[in-house]
Formats: sequence, structure tokens, C-alpha cells
Amino acid sequence: RVDFYAIGQSPFESIELLESYRKKEGNPWPVAEIESSVLKDLQVLLQSTKIALDHQGIISYRAGYARGGPTEWREVFADLVERAGN
Repeated sequence: RVDFYAIGQSPFESIELLESYRKKEGNPWPVAEIESSVLKDLQVLLQSTKIALDHQGIISYRAGYARGGPTEWREVFADLVERAGN
């Protein structure tokens, strides 16, 4: 099993607004906020940064804006499942 969270980092988008976007788009995954210090530690400098952390917290995937279509995401999630031994 792989958990997925959409994380908002804009000070102009509250968790409530992100949740309303999620519902409007029919996305099943939860949304969350993140501390700016964590974004700095992860070197997230631009919006729409995609990061996958494996079961040990190691970054296994990183992509920027307009990257990561359906095929690529299937591969990312398959890799995460394999790393976790599931």
C-alpha cells in the first residue's frame, strides 16, 4: 500500500480551500499543510513540485511543474510498492 497526500504550500491557500478543490475535482486523496521549514529541507522552491518518499523516508522521485503523466506516476507508485516489499 502507498499513501498519497496533496500538500499545499501557498500562504494564500488554506487547508479548507485545498479541500474544496479536492472535492470539486473528485480526488480521493487527502490534502495537508506543511511547515515551511520542511519545504526548505526538501528543497522545494517552486509550486507543483512532486516528491515521492519511500517507506524509509528516502526521496525516490522528484519532478517539477508539468512533469509526471499517468504512465510515469504508475511507475513511481509501482517502485514505491516494490521498495516497501508489498
